[in-house]
Amino acid sequence: MLLVGGGHAQVAVLADFVQRGVPGGARCLLLTPEPALRYSGMVPGWLAGQHGRDDGLVDLAGLAARAGVELVLDRCIGLDPDARVVRTAGGGQIGFDLAAFDTGGEGQAADLLGEDPRLLDVRPIDALVDRLAALPAPGRVVVAGGGAGGVELAFGLRNRAGASPGQVTLVTGEGGLLPGFSGAVRRRVARALARQAIVVIHEDLRFTQGALVAGVRSLEPADLVIAALGSAAPAWVRDSGIAADADGFLLVDAHHRSVSHPHVFAAGDVAARADRQLAHSGVHAVMAGTVLAANLRAALAGRPPPRTYRPRRHSLYLLNTGDGSAIASYGPLAAQGARVLALKHRIDKAWIARYARLTKP
Repeated sequence: MLLVGGGHAQVAVLADFVQRGVPGGARCLLLTPEPALRYSGMVPGWLAGQHGRDDGLVDLAGLAARAGVELVLDRCIGLDPDARVVRTAGGGQIGFDLAAFDTGGEGQAADLLGEDPRLLDVRPIDALVDRLAALPAPGRVVVAGGGAGGVELAFGLRNRAGASPGQVTLVTGEGGLLPGFSGAVRRRVARALARQAIVVIHEDLRFTQGALVAGVRSLEPADLVIAALGSAAPAWVRDSGIAADADGFLLVDAHHRSVSHPHVFAAGDVAARADRQLAHSGVHAVMAGTVLAANLRAALAGRPPPRTYRPRRHSLYLLNTGDGSAIASYGPLAAQGARVLALKHRIDKAWIARYARLTKP
């Protein structure tokens, strides 16, 4: 069995193998470019000085070792689902009987905004953290993307620890601020942005002849542009011939099994559900992980997958405003304050601690 990628769903699979053993005594490999998973939900808090840089790491290498899973530090660049072979960036090939993909998507900032040396995509998240840690605090930052990720990064950068507050501009695009969230949440977030003097522009951002422009407005000078614009599908999915949706994401059923190749499973940002629209969100990837683990265990035993992932009607989102407060969103409901931030910290740290405990003998 080959586990490809070390995303939020895959760590749940590793946890299951630690607790219950690799199913059927199969030989299992984990192919991933990094020995740890960085939880993106804690990065804004790190920027604001609420966490240490590595507080949000899950030790993939430690989980794999405890589970008896072989670790291969490399990246998937190709898949032949019929021959059951994955190609790696290091020039290797890995054959498999059963595979589960949780590689995440790919950054698309340059494709959407244009090339510029000041542009930094949030994907991959480790590269973002490394770059921000190495940079002196920029005076003028532009964040592209009006979703939860862009909003939290704008707040984190405005409250960057050890630096005087810089000028932060959030460019949401024509989709506006927090599309899909309730009006109550959007109003609270808009007030918090205004209170922190974060300028919000509801136009599409682009680089034109080396200049940064939103609509017809110049945003120069800008020291740094961070793009939180969602993920694109990896090119190898479409090139592989496996069933994919219109955007090139690996198409799976309610069991997170490929609709064209039942020996391939997928979850997280690399996948798209055929039976329902499911946002690319860490919330869903985490919840799908236990389903994926159960279905892989059944598949190795020759049984049909027993579990499906049915998302709740509403998901809880906790948006860190960087100033000691947070805003909660649950369907039409909204709440705000220091207690909301304390809840966010408690949930995030408990999730990290759960996997940390499993790495210990």
